[in-house]
Amino acid sequence: MPRPLPNAQRGSRERLLIAQEAARLVRESGIHDLDQARRKAAGRLGIHDEALWPRQAQVEEVLREQQRLFDMDSQPAALRGHRESAVQAMQFLYAFHPRLAGAVLAGTADGGSPVVLHLHCDDTDAVQRFLHEQRIPAEACTSLLQLAGQASRQRYPGWEFAADGIAFELVVLPEDALRHPPVSSDDGRPLPRATLAQLRQLLETPSSQNAADSR
Repeated sequence: MPRPLPNAQRGSRERLLIAQEAARLVRESGIHDLDQARRKAAGRLGIHDEALWPRQAQVEEVLREQQRLFDMDSQPAALRGHRESAVQAMQFLYAFHPRLAGAVLAGTADGGSPVVLHLHCDDTDAVQRFLHEQRIPAEACTSLLQLAGQASRQRYPGWEFAADGIAFELVVLPEDALRHPPVSSDDGRPLPRATLAQLRQLLETPSSQNAADSR
């Protein structure tokens, strides 16, 4: 009769299984929220102990591996197109101090991924007024984020719209979030974000999939 695996080895195996299933869900099921994909994957595998779940960074790493294996004919071009669209949007929204976040910055975006932009303004209605003045139809949404110094995650208002076949998600944060940016729910570290200048630099290095960790 085989011996049971030690706890550390068992946890490592289960984290990898969840990460692989979560990455597959992102690629094949149109789920672009890594935490949502991770939770759904854990549920499908019947692994309910969150201590055995992988961190989002591991899911992201496995997703990159799968994309290199299965999506090399389409993913790099889709990623570059999304980043170029992000440049245009950040220029358009420059007054709100935009920061690029999410899969487009991380290098894992595919054709269906949204361009996630964090905007900074203490007047939460200012972005809505701006979009209305520019005749851009957008739907209200919310995002759950934890800013540095906060004890827990909070909901922040936002707007969703599409342009040239690409989805955009605008998250409206207070101006103070430029100094106290959103942090990861996994380890409390600042989420990777990029300024317009940093995104332009990223585009000048075609072989680079990953972005520098910035505010």
